[in-house]
Amino acid sequence: MERIDVQLGERSYPIVIAPGLLSSGEQWIRRLKASRMLVVTNDVVAPLYLQATRRLLEAGGKRVDELILPDGEQHKTLATLDSIFSHALSQDLGRDCALVALGGGVIGDMTGFAAACYQRGVDFIQIPTTLLAQVDSSVGGKTAVNHPLGKNMIGAFHQPVLVMMDTSTLSTLPEREFAAGMAEVIKYGVLWDAKFFHWLEVNALALKSQQSAALAYAIRRCCEIKAEVVAQDEREQGVRALLNLGHTFGHAIEAEQGYGVWLHGEAVAAGMMQASQLSEALGWLPGEQVARIRQLLLAFDLPVCGPKGMSADEYLPHMRRDKKSLDGQIRLVLPREIGRAEVVSSVSEPQLRAFLARV
Repeated sequence: MERIDVQLGERSYPIVIAPGLLSSGEQWIRRLKASRMLVVTNDVVAPLYLQATRRLLEAGGKRVDELILPDGEQHKTLATLDSIFSHALSQDLGRDCALVALGGGVIGDMTGFAAACYQRGVDFIQIPTTLLAQVDSSVGGKTAVNHPLGKNMIGAFHQPVLVMMDTSTLSTLPEREFAAGMAEVIKYGVLWDAKFFHWLEVNALALKSQQSAALAYAIRRCCEIKAEVVAQDEREQGVRALLNLGHTFGHAIEAEQGYGVWLHGEAVAAGMMQASQLSEALGWLPGEQVARIRQLLLAFDLPVCGPKGMSADEYLPHMRRDKKSLDGQIRLVLPREIGRAEVVSSVSEPQLRAFLARV
């Protein structure tokens, strides 16, 4: 069992990583103050892991309610959020309850946002079952729903009290979802840790075949980086913005193509490649390193370009609404070298338009 602590003073919490946690982690549940818990999941994850989660929570001494939502990014909406509130109210859940997010990033984001809002804030627990959620979205307290005009534009910072990662759940993950999660893994190497990026290059085949030791190390290292960054900058006023590498282009792809058409990790992969190519065009990132990023993405069958025919006129409105933008000025996270990235606002819209016309 691995434990990583996110250090945020009185809001600090543990990330626990191990295979089989859903059947052996009740000691972590007993430590939580809530006596009633609402498990929020979706109709794909529920048949696989809902009963095991219920048994875990009950073994930890909790009363358990459950809510099963439809699966998919297209359901990450205010209407779905309202259904969580309605269910919690209908079950007379008070401020001493906790919401449990069982699933991937969509469930985690919505459940966390519901917990931030319900009765002005209740506890929540993350039990991520996808690679993308385990390495990224379940850690750090960013919660949100989508709007037709922009991804994750309505939300709150609300930290979980516990993150439990049962790595055994990845055995049921479809190949496409696993690959999408690897985009976020690669992102950490590009923006923060050159040694980790090299390790990913060397261990690509082991990871793709989901060898347990390699997978466990990758998850742990991503969580260590995320915990370090969040501890420095909880509300994304500085260094945490670097974790959005690939997301300004990627969110534009998701919103323009229709939520769920491209998986989030697929859009991040394409966006990371676009950010790398733009950095190269500006004379910052060496071409040899751009090629290495491209090859690592391709090793996991991830896209390395945006949707065919998507124009600058389709990208730019979404990019202007990006959460990093200030005073209407687009800010981008660009890699300066593998292992180091910067938030820049010096790229003008004409430059972006010319770049997008080429890629």
